[in-house]
Order: sequence, then C-alpha cells, then structure tokens
Amino acid sequence: MNTFVATPDKETLENLKTQLQAQQIANNNPYVAFAARIEKATLLIYTSGKLVIQGNDANSVAQKLGLMTALESSAMSTSSASKASQHLALVGSDEVGNGSYFGGIAVVASLVRPEDHAFLKKLGVDDSKNLNDIKIRQIAPILEEKIPHKALLLSPNKYNQVVGKGKRHNAVSVKVALHNQALYLLLQEVEKPDKIVIDAFTSQKNYEKYVKAEANQFNNPLTFEEKAEGKYLAVAVSSIIARNLFLENLEKLSQETGYQLPSGAGSKSDKVASQILAAYGMAGLEHTAKLHFANTQKAQALLNK
Repeated sequence: MNTFVATPDKETLENLKTQLQAQQIANNNPYVAFAARIEKATLLIYTSGKLVIQGNDANSVAQKLGLMTALESSAMSTSSASKASQHLALVGSDEVGNGSYFGGIAVVASLVRPEDHAFLKKLGVDDSKNLNDIKIRQIAPILEEKIPHKALLLSPNKYNQVVGKGKRHNAVSVKVALHNQALYLLLQEVEKPDKIVIDAFTSQKNYEKYVKAEANQFNNPLTFEEKAEGKYLAVAVSSIIARNLFLENLEKLSQETGYQLPSGAGSKSDKVASQILAAYGMAGLEHTAKLHFANTQKAQALLNK
C-alpha cells in the first residue's frame, strides 16, 4: 500500500472538499473531517489539517490533484497501514511495573510527531523490552527532554492503600486510572493528536467501564492494541520513559532498605521479601512491594521455616 502525506493550506483543503464532493464517503473517525474514495485510494483530511492518501493509486491520485510532482511521486516509498499511521501526530501510552512484586507502577503518555521520527530512530528507540536497562537509562533522559510527555508513578505504599479487597481499585482499574490521568494531563498541553494508542492491558469494554469512575474525562477516542510499543514510536517512547522511572524507583527503594530489590515476581523476589520481613516486618513490604501478590505469602512461609 502506498501512502502520501501532506499538510496543505486551508484554501487547498477546502478546494479539495468541493472538488471531491461527489466521491465523499462516510468515515467514523472523529478526527477525520472529510473522506473520499478516488480510484484505488482513500483520501482523508484530518481536523488537524493533515491530508493522507492511502492505497495502490495514492501517488498517482496525489499527482492528479496537484499535490505532488511526478518526480516526487516516483520517489514515494511503500508502507503498511501501521506505518502510515506513523505519519500522524500520535499519542501513545504504556505502563511498566505491573508484573513486578517490588517497585511501583509507572505510566507514561507521550506525543510523537512525524518530524520526531528521524531523531527517535537515530537514538535507537524501540520497545523497552528489546532494550537492556543500560540503554534505557542512557536514552530516557534525552526523550524526557525532547518529547512532550506526562509521567506518573504510583509508589508501592500508595498502591497498597488503594488496591485490594474492600479498597477503591483492583489491579486493572488502578492502571485505567493512571493511563487516563496521564493522557488527560498531556492533552491539556499539546495540540490535538490524530490518534491515541494505548498498549492494551485489558479490553476496551473493561477500560471504558472503569474509566467512568474517574473525575478527569476527555472526549478523544482511544485505540487499544496489543504489543503497540513495537508498532508505534509514541508507545515505544512511553515504554522507555516508564521503564526508566520504574528502575529509578526500584533503585531508590533498594537504597532505603539496604536490600537489592529485583524486578519481576520470581523466587528471587520471595527470598528478598522474606529478608525484608525479618528486618522490618510487614511495614517493610508495604513500603517496597505490592502486597496482594502471592510473593507475600511465599515470603512469610520462607521466614517461618
């Protein structure tokens, strides 16, 4: 599939809408102001002013509409539908720490514009799971400085106050609250994005059920995709900043307790948890770990042996 992307002036966009009125088609995306089917291509005009033409005839359609020269058309690269989305201003949201017994949960929402892509790829931005922690610690501060984002950290202590039986949140609803708040705060400060993608940690139906309870609301539609950090640079940026924030929190807690707190929820975590129990009692775990994990009971069993 070929993709043509441009940002024409308002007069050109209005002329296109008039010219293509007979070929207009319906489009449910609230960010799309106008859509038309031309030959074997679809033309989309976004409310942001961005124009995207997708399809096998995208280049020739753009040329016929006077949007590009024949030379530019021949130089256009082919891309998949997911890559086409990368030509839009995208907000991506991801979280880190959910599966780790020790440490809090870090959630980050980031805005990546098309003009950021060359810089991000040169920096080596990728899904944080594909980068070692040394690389993450190196590039995260650069991303934090260059890319608009909002980062939230829910400490273990606060997590234990709000998550659990009889408390406000469960393990899923607390992440909904964090993602919603990070996105809400970011949207207050940046231009309206063409798309918002959340790395799917639950179903959209479940997310919408829980988000109704949140005080801060916004109307921007959300897209949920599994493994989104490998598809969208905006989500990859968020995953890297979130991983760095989580690692910083884990390091801080390790220094405070005098024990090297591991990431994850394996047997190593059980052993360290039992040592913290012996040294500080349950208050030590409340400060460093997510108590509802099974590791708590395993640590107590180790201590009592």
